[in-house]
Amino acid sequence: MACAGGRAKFSDSPIIGISITAHLTGTAIMATNQQTQGRYGIVVDKDVEIPMRDGAKLIANVYRPNAPGKFPALTACGPYGKDVHLKDNFPNAYAYIEKHQREILENSSGKYLQHEMPDLECFVREGYVVVRGDIRGTGKTPGFQDPNCPTEYRDGCDVVEWAAAQPWCSGKVGMVGISYHAVGQWMVAAQKPPHLACILPWHGTAEFYDCRSRHGGIFCDGFTRGWWERQRVYQHGCPDSPYKDIFSGERHTGPALIPQAERDAKRSDYVNNILAHPLLDDWYRERMPRYENIEVPSLVVANWGGLALHLRGTIEAFTKIASKQKWLKVESGPYFTTPMLPKSIALQLRFFDRYLKGMENGWEKEPRVEVSIRGTDDSVKRWIPDTQWPMSGTQWTRLHLDLAAAALTAQAAAKSGTASFDASGEGIAFRTAPLDRELVFAGPLKLRLWISSTTPDADFFITLRSYDPQGNEATFVTAIEPKSPVSQGWLRASHRKTDAKLSTEWLPSHTHDVEQLLKPGEVVQLDIPVWPASLALPAGHCLELIVAGKDFERPLPEGAPKGALRGSGLYLHKDPVDRPPERFAGTYTLHSGNGRECYLLLPVVKA
Repeated sequence: MACAGGRAKFSDSPIIGISITAHLTGTAIMATNQQTQGRYGIVVDKDVEIPMRDGAKLIANVYRPNAPGKFPALTACGPYGKDVHLKDNFPNAYAYIEKHQREILENSSGKYLQHEMPDLECFVREGYVVVRGDIRGTGKTPGFQDPNCPTEYRDGCDVVEWAAAQPWCSGKVGMVGISYHAVGQWMVAAQKPPHLACILPWHGTAEFYDCRSRHGGIFCDGFTRGWWERQRVYQHGCPDSPYKDIFSGERHTGPALIPQAERDAKRSDYVNNILAHPLLDDWYRERMPRYENIEVPSLVVANWGGLALHLRGTIEAFTKIASKQKWLKVESGPYFTTPMLPKSIALQLRFFDRYLKGMENGWEKEPRVEVSIRGTDDSVKRWIPDTQWPMSGTQWTRLHLDLAAAALTAQAAAKSGTASFDASGEGIAFRTAPLDRELVFAGPLKLRLWISSTTPDADFFITLRSYDPQGNEATFVTAIEPKSPVSQGWLRASHRKTDAKLSTEWLPSHTHDVEQLLKPGEVVQLDIPVWPASLALPAGHCLELIVAGKDFERPLPEGAPKGALRGSGLYLHKDPVDRPPERFAGTYTLHSGNGRECYLLLPVVKA
């Protein structure tokens, strides 16, 4: 749409109850909510330039109440296009909302729904300003596209301080957002910008190495390569982006058409940077927060559907930050859309009202920890309130690996033994007998193994599954995988070194700072973190633990399309540079007896 120097009325807006008028020669867009929900309508200051400390400009939209006064601000800057609607770049999530979560659309106009963000309209109408920006090199913001870099997090601090100084701001600033937009909150909070009053990271890991890029030291190339390739269409100046600006209908990556060669020169070598750093060194450390510096009030939300990406790192960040005012919720439900539900919005507003508006609303009575217990049908059986993670009263229960019988048992086998498998095969599956009563567990899991290998290194892939009496597997929907197992874990044998001071009975803390290669015939101990899980397992059901040397993938069904997901989503580890056959493709042997105990540590809670 083009109009010289006058007004343009976006009368073709598909959203019922919203009339939008724009000054094309200015930045203010008036969006008046005719549905009388909340106290305020919305004014959108479009494509505002926010100055950074090095002279660069971040481009943001500022959504503010249509009334005079000073309001607290919420900031969120990310790589997926500040002007792109959820229906455009994540249509499956929007279709799910339309079919199964209509209450989200009934709670607002739905015009501003975006990927990895709660419905910002719901915050503005309750008296908050939302600053929604494109990080450098993406969307409308020019610059070098380098996600998760230190510059991005310094920019996040500058955005907080800029917002606090604006005439519409009360001086109180919080941060909001999901997944990528949650990750940055940890980093910004650790730098202590003076006007940051609280954070609300909703499933976003703070750990860039073990919980995201290199599971147990093993490069997660499946997700990393796929994610990075998809970021091309969000790069500033990309002429091929299929995504449109929700206000103008134009391409969301800015008016300039930057040639491919020039765009490539303004793009980091993200994948090869990770490959070039196999150990946890300073390159990773500058992308991870100093937890002891995070002191602001924090509402932390994890989702069981974050297996292999955000789940573990979100929960562990909660346990490590120094804040005395911190809360943890571990939820279930659709990963990307649950934060948009009215009940989720209400939870977020109560937290922000307390720490940005100073309202005495009883927030402190909220359980410090609240954990959902999943059923075998992927439903929520119940919630358990508690005061800590892992939960108080957890019965740490060992299920021993009987190597001869390929079984999981309550008692360790009397005789010593070994069991071997080819690293390129399906591994060994250990099963419990059918349960004689209900088993409920919730928390972190750990697997202890004693192993040797014919190769100088070995990668271990652990999968926990459950079955009903008829042999049907219980599967769970995650962010990417529709049929996930109960949980998974990973460890490279040469990364087995742990920090004794930081490790606990239930969670080994691997240093990942040195390679300890295996010697022929040498038997070594591995403590493998299996990612947190919860499950209420009825009597008659059983658990199965798979120990393998490659990714868990179910057989491809006949007629399934190439690239179909097979149990681990995109979280695969097949890079030949990271896993050369001469180093890993051997025979792995498990050992038990003679003081070598192999067991799965299960966090059992009251049924």
